[in-house]
Amino acid sequence: MNALPVSTVEGASPVPLSAVVAKAALVAALGGLLFGFDSAVTSGTTDALQTVFDLNNFWLGFTISSAMAGTVIGSMVAGPLANLHGRKKILFVLAITYLISSIGCGLAQSWWFFLTARFLGGLAIGGSSVVAPLYIAEIAPPVWRGRLVGLNQLNVVVGILLSFVSNYAIASWLDSETAWRWMLGVVAVPSLVFFLLVFTISESPRWLASKGKFDEARLVLRQIGIADVEGELSAIRTSLADGANAGQDRLFQARYGRMIFLAWAVAMFNQLSGINALVYYTPKIFQMAGASRDSALLQSVALWGTNLVFTVSAMFMIDRFGRRPLLLVGSVGTAACLGLVAVQMAKGDQANGTVLLAALLGFIAFFAFSQGAVIWVFISEVFPNAVRAKGQALGSFTHWFMAAAISWSFPVVAAASGAAAFAFFAAMMGLQFLFAWFIMPETKGGTLEQIEQRFGRESAKETKVA
Repeated sequence: MNALPVSTVEGASPVPLSAVVAKAALVAALGGLLFGFDSAVTSGTTDALQTVFDLNNFWLGFTISSAMAGTVIGSMVAGPLANLHGRKKILFVLAITYLISSIGCGLAQSWWFFLTARFLGGLAIGGSSVVAPLYIAEIAPPVWRGRLVGLNQLNVVVGILLSFVSNYAIASWLDSETAWRWMLGVVAVPSLVFFLLVFTISESPRWLASKGKFDEARLVLRQIGIADVEGELSAIRTSLADGANAGQDRLFQARYGRMIFLAWAVAMFNQLSGINALVYYTPKIFQMAGASRDSALLQSVALWGTNLVFTVSAMFMIDRFGRRPLLLVGSVGTAACLGLVAVQMAKGDQANGTVLLAALLGFIAFFAFSQGAVIWVFISEVFPNAVRAKGQALGSFTHWFMAAAISWSFPVVAAASGAAAFAFFAAMMGLQFLFAWFIMPETKGGTLEQIEQRFGRESAKETKVA
């Protein structure tokens, strides 16, 4: 459960954040912004979708989760495609997919056309959740890695907040018959910006090295400010060669069993918090507690504004205190707040709207400060070079599979008992605390290759004991 030896962190030469790294991370993180924007934008359209396409709660859940089906597939294929074609090219494809999806959703005249367009958006969301943090982790110096990969999560949160601000503004300006189309179509604007900016960034040096393009990898390492370029490149080459020679480029084998479990657990608990129930159904949850439609949209803005503030706070803490302490604190806080939400939901029309809003704000604050910031950082660090893209895809697949299940089932379960749904989420956060306390290791500090060596030593010890 300990971090890398302090000497490997404090003894390393400090690496300033170069302009090249900052720019590359910001551009890749635009995939995260679109991830958040496109995921949450449907929350303002659920009533219109039910009316326009004549959907009951079951088919509304299916319609919303159609994007989730895409995210599951997108997360599965993005890793192998990023290994084959490179991180940069896949980011380029994802930008195009976002653009097509947003235009298609805004123009949809039939339910099936809408489902297809949302499915394409899901492919882009799932792919972004794999490739953006993977790319950032591979270009970031160790002392900046947590914050820069966390920048992707920050952009996810910014995207969610922008979607609620955009939905509120559009709902205020346009009638409900056309507002939902503009809510979905406006995603095309940041999609086009992302598409153009991807042309300006460099490829991952670790991917270049994996394809034998060592001169290009050396150039990128120099651009991102690595002091000992030859030493870094040598460590990357050794890691890749050892993995290939030992058949370690296959993810599903005994030596990676612990890493697979860790990525699976972190991703699963992230969704069992109920976060995506809030992302997709925030206004509906407030309406269930008696708020008007406009009031519900405005409260949603406050909720995700809180998410932004605490995500920024987490970025300053994650490299200082580590991944595990944040998850421990967050588990306790989210469990308590979700329990309070369950109590209020049990009161139905008698629920105290102020208490409910405070509980949801508390949940979002603790979530953003902990697992919201930790998930993509931790998964991007825990796997070695030989299987990192595959491992990232596995973690993302788990995340989106659970998200699809929850987004589909939540309207049905909440219609029967909103209290039961949130009580379940609270219990899952209790289990997450036990996982973080007894099982989860710390991964802050050190290069990706040093983390790989540490896990390799631990796996060897476990094999000898067995």
